[in-house]
Amino acid sequence: MAGRMVVGSAALAGLVRPASAPDPAGGHRVLPVRPELTGLLPNRGLRRGSTIAVGGGQTRPSGTTSLLLALLAEASRAGSWCAVVGMPTFGAGAAAEAGIVLDRLALVPQPGPEWPTVVAALIDGVDVVVTAVPSTVSASVADRLAARARQRGSVLVPYGRWDGADVTLQVVRGIWQGLGAGRGRLRRREVTISARGRGAAARPREVKVWLPGDELTRVVPGPAATARSGATRLRVVAGRG
Repeated sequence: MAGRMVVGSAALAGLVRPASAPDPAGGHRVLPVRPELTGLLPNRGLRRGSTIAVGGGQTRPSGTTSLLLALLAEASRAGSWCAVVGMPTFGAGAAAEAGIVLDRLALVPQPGPEWPTVVAALIDGVDVVVTAVPSTVSASVADRLAARARQRGSVLVPYGRWDGADVTLQVVRGIWQGLGAGRGRLRRREVTISARGRGAAARPREVKVWLPGDELTRVVPGPAATARSGATRLRVVAGRG
């Protein structure tokens, strides 16, 4: 089953749970993420009420979409609802391959001028709300949406630059492997992900992972972490069966 396509804020009424309804994740304040990503987040997961930006700018390097999918996968598999707003090229097939449960995925590809209303409505009833950041979004609108996420216990994930995010994740380097001397196939991509933020996330961190990953992700034997230039580095490999 593909993710549920939602058009306009009026269609959200039958999808989101009322704010007073029981927390579908059992009241847990931190939603899980894949083990290789826990070191990037101060609570080792997606803390309810937080804003976790992915991308950090209008120009997003290769690997950023795979990072976004990996960030959602564990929470989705654990029972959380996720929504993706303003990303018409977001692929349900890629989401399913990453481990996202499509029966609990809502897609609003073209929110139009109702964007703030759509995102606010989803925050009221969906555990994790991903949204492409319009170039015209004002600081006041961004602040209101972040405040609403804190109040409702949703995790807001802006895809793009978002000043004031609790944590900003960004792919800073990427290396493809698989090509030989002019021949071969691209097999996997090693990416370096940086995390910066405020409060408990003020100390910058970095990890190296293979993206896209899957449930066969495994840590390469060796030192767990090495401090370099004030950043924590962890080498992780994702394989495919």
